[in-house]
Amino acid sequence: MIFQENTTVEAVDLGGHVPDFSMWGMFAQADFVVQSVMILLILASFWSWAIIYEKMRRIKDINGSADDFEKAFWSGNSLEDLYNRAKVSADHPMAMVFVAAMREWQKSMSEGGTIRDRLSLQDRLERVMRVTTNREVELLERHTGFLATVGSTAPFVGLFGTVWGIMNSFQSIAMTSNTSLAVVAPGIAEALFATAIGLVAAIPAVMAYNRISAELDRYITRLEGFQDEFTAIVSRELDARSH
Repeated sequence: MIFQENTTVEAVDLGGHVPDFSMWGMFAQADFVVQSVMILLILASFWSWAIIYEKMRRIKDINGSADDFEKAFWSGNSLEDLYNRAKVSADHPMAMVFVAAMREWQKSMSEGGTIRDRLSLQDRLERVMRVTTNREVELLERHTGFLATVGSTAPFVGLFGTVWGIMNSFQSIAMTSNTSLAVVAPGIAEALFATAIGLVAAIPAVMAYNRISAELDRYITRLEGFQDEFTAIVSRELDARSH
């Protein structure tokens, strides 16, 4: 009986409307500005997860492809044969770098020239590999900046929605001259829900950005190591031809 009386009082205080504290209910009851903030954060979260999935899948693929390529590279077979196979199916950065270097190597060797001209080939190969690496790394890092942006700004966007919602709650108190919890609680709950969504969007984005950045740095180091190894092979070949 007491419970029914309390429920009746709360309904009267709210003009006969009993608030819905479910996630959808808090969204539906929120102010237009707070709803806009929630929608923006939800979209940012979905887009972040799409980027996370794509980048993690791509990193796994290029590492696996690099393992297979290095096995073929150090198998002792002819680099010419490896080049002929790789140039028609190169789909990862290490193969792209190798194909670019071998293309420059074959072009220079076919043109002939003096020993001095051939020795300058090493510098050209290093430049070609560096340019190719930078291009491929740029493609790998594309859209990762969005994760950093979401991670750093989403909590503040959610906080803006919270502040706006609390301001509306205080306005409701002023208009109704009623400070009961039944009047204040719905607006505050809706406002805090915006901050919660902001954190839900930001935390995975930050964690994924750090993980993806670390994995890419590790792969870039591996790629640079391959360049140094290939340059050493070229240097030995040029030394052998100069004698």
